[in-house]
Amino acid sequence: MTIRAVLSILLITFPFFALVLCGYVAARRALLPLAAIPGLNTFVLYFALPCMLYRFGASTPIAQLLDASLIAVYLLCALLMVGLTIWLTRRGSIGWNDASFGALVAAFPNTGFMGVPLLVALLGAQAAGPAIATIVIDMLATSSLCIALSRLDGADEHGTARAARLALKGVLANPLPWAIALGALASSLGFALPKPVMDTLSLLADAASPVALFTIGAVLARSQINSTSSTPYGRYVPVALIKLIVHPLLVGGVGLGAIALGLRLERFALTVVVLVAALPSASNVAMLAERFGADNGRIARIILLSTVLAFFSFSAAVALLT
Repeated sequence: MTIRAVLSILLITFPFFALVLCGYVAARRALLPLAAIPGLNTFVLYFALPCMLYRFGASTPIAQLLDASLIAVYLLCALLMVGLTIWLTRRGSIGWNDASFGALVAAFPNTGFMGVPLLVALLGAQAAGPAIATIVIDMLATSSLCIALSRLDGADEHGTARAARLALKGVLANPLPWAIALGALASSLGFALPKPVMDTLSLLADAASPVALFTIGAVLARSQINSTSSTPYGRYVPVALIKLIVHPLLVGGVGLGAIALGLRLERFALTVVVLVAALPSASNVAMLAERFGADNGRIARIILLSTVLAFFSFSAAVALLT
């Protein structure tokens, strides 16, 4: 890998992380009122990002969206990441609730807000299919499992069942899986929206990446501002390193092992999901942790540290794999 090749990768990744920094600085300097951040989140989650995912889903062959081998490998790694992180961190004052959300932040990459547009910019439009498949797994399986595990502290005997219902309700209310499903349906049927409707959808889709990245930075700044207590380094630094180092190595190792055993997994698809795993933690985990009473300050620090370090670690992963 030459210096020129490394610089070409940084030229692509830098603007994405720079927009996160812009959002962070805007919120920290009060240029963006904290009260405005939920509005940005709403725009991204309910308007721009669903349009972007629908457009990618509708233009991606259905076989790429429903790649059983890729789904099996990524799902297995997500389960292993959850189990490993809980095993390593559940001790002392960290009970099931904090350990489970620590596991979720270690296993759930920021694929929707950051990963899809970044990977498409790096690898081309064909990277969208595998990346979108991982979003579905993380939203349906990884999140639901960790929320259910977070209720095992025994605060009430029906805690786990209630958490499972809340997780299911959250999935059904989330527009992203529906946008992906509609895009996949349009792809399988060869359906195209009328041009004026598609042009409107495209305008919203084009806004998704910059606004989402800016919003990530603002959300991280808000979490840091609202944090009322300090968190020892040992409670969040190891989880951030697990996310950025162990997760991509695990996905790569399991994927190569699956290929060696004869599983039909394309090398390109494996490269995409390894880079997905190398992304920083998903920013929405902080909101989930706050909702379920976990240590939101710890989760926010994991997300912030993983986002800062990912500028270097993710770029290094791209340099090694492409």
